[in-house]
Amino acid sequence: MLRKLLVLTTALCACAAAQASKSILLITDAEGVAGICRQEQTEPTNPELQKLLAGEINAAIRGFNRAGGADVVVWDGHDGSRTLSALQIEGGRLVIGALGPRMLLERKFSAIAFIGQHARANRERAVMAHSYSSQGIQKLLMNGKEVGEIETRSALAGWYNTPVILLTGDQAATEDLHAIVPQAVTVAVKEGVGYYACISDNATTANMRIEAGAYEALRKLSQIPPYRIEGPVEIIQEATTRSTPSPDAVLLPGVEHIGPRTTRFRGKDFMEAWTLWAGR
Repeated sequence: MLRKLLVLTTALCACAAAQASKSILLITDAEGVAGICRQEQTEPTNPELQKLLAGEINAAIRGFNRAGGADVVVWDGHDGSRTLSALQIEGGRLVIGALGPRMLLERKFSAIAFIGQHARANRERAVMAHSYSSQGIQKLLMNGKEVGEIETRSALAGWYNTPVILLTGDQAATEDLHAIVPQAVTVAVKEGVGYYACISDNATTANMRIEAGAYEALRKLSQIPPYRIEGPVEIIQEATTRSTPSPDAVLLPGVEHIGPRTTRFRGKDFMEAWTLWAGR
């Protein structure tokens, strides 16, 4: 009997250790947060945004903890990482300073989660949809398909064999992720009616649904594959009329201007093309 008890205890400890060894990079944005539908609401210093976003982050962390726990590292991916404070995060750790997703992903996380994410540029019924910069980028394509942060950061995570397991945001953003990772868990906290209009969950409901989604996502981690792009990759960026391509960009091998506001970046694989385009 004692031997069976020892075996059971050892198995339970091993299971707990395996759960605790999981790590999640939680990438946040503003435009996909419940209750956020106007440009002025997305200012990093806006107390309303800070409170709503922190509530959604903490809900996700609670869900991950209920599913067995993980080391959650939060990276504020909105407007220069100036929105969040360590005072607002209940559990997990917060990235402070100028670190991009590639530098973080090199730490080898078990999974990625997006909180408050918006859809790519030019999507219909999508709240404040854009691809990295509404001021600078009119359209972004990867291997001929329009993309935004969801697709490119999922591919970047896939380069490191890291799956995206959860996304919360507007309905259009959840559709963007499901188009490339149908197994991922998504929580649509609002439905876009126009660029600056939506029908949104209240904060309490959104947080309850996000907690449930995070719980489900971590429980099915092993069933969600990384999003990988194999072979050569071509990224085409069309600048807005407010922005023009850098004349120095064409000095780099694999980069060429193909129009007054359009630049093409070609690489033998995703990482080479990404590095040419993003610069890091």
